[in-house]
Amino acid sequence: MTRVSDELITYATWGERFFSTAVTTDRVLNGVNVLAGRPIEVGPIGVGPGRIAKVIAKGQIGTATGQRVDTLPVTFNVELPVTLKFTLDLAMDKLDFDADITVPLVITAHACADLSIQLEVAPPTPAQVVVRLKAQGLRASITSRAANVEGELRRFVAKYVARELGQPYVQQATVINVAGAIEGAAARLVPREESPIAAELTDALPAAMEAELAHTAQLFMEAGEGDGESQG
Repeated sequence: MTRVSDELITYATWGERFFSTAVTTDRVLNGVNVLAGRPIEVGPIGVGPGRIAKVIAKGQIGTATGQRVDTLPVTFNVELPVTLKFTLDLAMDKLDFDADITVPLVITAHACADLSIQLEVAPPTPAQVVVRLKAQGLRASITSRAANVEGELRRFVAKYVARELGQPYVQQATVINVAGAIEGAAARLVPREESPIAAELTDALPAAMEAELAHTAQLFMEAGEGDGESQG
């Protein structure tokens, strides 16, 4: 039998290399970035003393960035940007603001006994959500501090993200079925005289992995479209 490579490694080393190849920064970001451009609507939520003032906001999710920060376990720090334009309704007056929000996500990849890869996404606390608020005018600036608008936005965003991470579509989308991908690749193998089975598996497995990752991204997209229809 002809070997594709003369370099033999231990099963443990092979497993570590395979895991690192399957769970790359680009693939993690591709999964998160299916949310890019998704609209967000906030409020009305009560702020300030007595919750008399109301905040109404509209915006969208931007493109996430991130990097791998550890290998044991494989961990990524991801930042998801959100831009909002909102109005603070004081009943007698309305003040306008712009907000740039950064939502930090810590994503850890776990190897499971069923040969799947589970991506665990840790939701941020309100204190971790970064809000950069720009008030349109001096009065708006003073009022926003008095009403603690930034604090309310941090709490809302943290609660919203935590709730979404618990949704079934997110739970499904954070699982990469490696065993299923291998079985799919093996099922497509057609022995040929000029090509050894090992070479066929090498060609088929990446395609199967990509198909599994594409299915994961589709779950995010379908869920996003479903949310849009329910809000409409």
